[in-house]
Amino acid sequence: MNSTHRPLDSLRSQRWYDSQDMRGFAHRQRTQQMGLRREEFMHKPVVGIINTWSELSPCHAHLRNRAEAVKRAVWTAGGFPVELPAMSLGEVLVKPTTMLYRNFLAMETEELLRSHPIDGAVLLGGCDKTSPGLLMGAISMNIPAIFCPAGPMLNGKWKGKTLGAGTHTRKYWDELRSGNITQEEWVDLESRMTRSNGTCNTMGTASTMTSIVDAMGLTLPGASSLPAADSAHTRMASACGSRIIEMIWEDLKPSDILTRDSFLNGARTYMALGGSTNAAVHLIALARRANVELTLDDLDAVAREIPVLSNIFPSGEYLMEDFYYAGGLGALLQRLKSKLALNARTVTGRTLEEDIAGAECYNDDVIRPFDKPICAGAALAVLKGNLAPNGAVIKHSAADPKLARHRGKAIVFDNHQDLVDRIDDPALEVTADSVLVLRNAGPKGAPGMPEWGALPIPRKLLAQGVRDMLRISDARMSGTHYGTCVLHVAPESAVGGPLALVRDGDEIELDVDARRLQLCVSDDELARRRADWQAPSPRIDRGYTAIFQEHVTQADQGCDFDILQNGQNQGEPQIF
Repeated sequence: MNSTHRPLDSLRSQRWYDSQDMRGFAHRQRTQQMGLRREEFMHKPVVGIINTWSELSPCHAHLRNRAEAVKRAVWTAGGFPVELPAMSLGEVLVKPTTMLYRNFLAMETEELLRSHPIDGAVLLGGCDKTSPGLLMGAISMNIPAIFCPAGPMLNGKWKGKTLGAGTHTRKYWDELRSGNITQEEWVDLESRMTRSNGTCNTMGTASTMTSIVDAMGLTLPGASSLPAADSAHTRMASACGSRIIEMIWEDLKPSDILTRDSFLNGARTYMALGGSTNAAVHLIALARRANVELTLDDLDAVAREIPVLSNIFPSGEYLMEDFYYAGGLGALLQRLKSKLALNARTVTGRTLEEDIAGAECYNDDVIRPFDKPICAGAALAVLKGNLAPNGAVIKHSAADPKLARHRGKAIVFDNHQDLVDRIDDPALEVTADSVLVLRNAGPKGAPGMPEWGALPIPRKLLAQGVRDMLRISDARMSGTHYGTCVLHVAPESAVGGPLALVRDGDEIELDVDARRLQLCVSDDELARRRADWQAPSPRIDRGYTAIFQEHVTQADQGCDFDILQNGQNQGEPQIF
């Protein structure tokens, strides 16, 4: 670890607490007003614990306890801990979509750290958008920061079968709709699938992102694999509190850790995990905050190189608790060792190679050797063509291989309500070869780019045994879901992307191997349609959502706000 020790007077907090003018008096006075003795906060590094705990965020229900573990360690290490609540984005309960509020959390994190006397931060989160949101803000603020992941929930079981949160919700919903399970069984499932605190136990967006962040060096080594309910998780939170004090004295900041190599390490880990398509958006957003060049083409290149090695739902058959017992992320990184930039720096002050030294795999079926991947398909394929000039993505490893090359006639839904109203209509002229198209579901059009991309299979096709078909949208898909779903079509339809021009009956061609998504309509016909197209009015014209619609970028650019990308530490506040 770095042996340097910066002087006390270089800490941000001392501008608040060690000033001998009237304002310094007021800062000390008001801190004592909360019952703290001068000796408890003076001449110590101040650690901000940004906590996304909420009673409506079940994945984070234990983070109040983890904050106490962090505080305990900060006090012991000679620091002054302060807990700052931030917007909690419980994926299932927040409507219309947590993606609408990821940038809100990023702004809140950045401004909480900037406006208070904080020298370093421990970031408590884990549910899908909290990991990128917290880190986007911390990267832009660029003070010492360490991420403490919430951890996955324990395995679910029902009638002797392993249940993965989200993945099996979708599977059993289709079985209920097709009459293969009863309403009583469906109700029984509610209490069986999610049986502890923590994030989804599948390789959904939560574990995808926390694992990526771990591989990028922003957590303690292997922290992302620890189950939320394990006592080791509490000890890890405490260790975060100890380490952040050392990082403050070393002045080890995100900008000292995040390089193109570290982002590519994260991308390689993402592919080996068979991770969520959502990570393609979040990784690019994080990279732009760090002023690191990273594009969809980079991610596609990595996906071609790295096979899926983690045998975890929805691409595989195990869950995150099994992954932990098999050796966790350290074991996976050992499998990838020859592909990683091992000299990348981490929050430990060491290199990635040093951090994973000694990691072992204890179950070769859960974490496969490099020459025995779990499937032929990659975790991600980036598609381009006249329907997605700036790119679209598909999770090839979770799709039906028979649909990797497909041509079919489009059935177009103009918005989500149109989809809900018509998808199960017996009169809908749909076959298993049809291509379901949903538009106006992107960053600006929805707004917020909800997880509507796994369009439901029409009920009459479910009754015929159909469980997958080609579906295309400018929306996202839950990382726990599966199927041949083309997502993140850019530019989106609401800004005039080609998806806005598709009509019922148009033929669409998908070729995953060729990375092509083509609308089989002539350029002249598309030009005529474009001339007739009119931009939709913003769906919401007030408050934060109006700001979101005005400033959000497209999916291939990370869906961050254009006014927040490519900038770090916008200046210290004046103390008046």
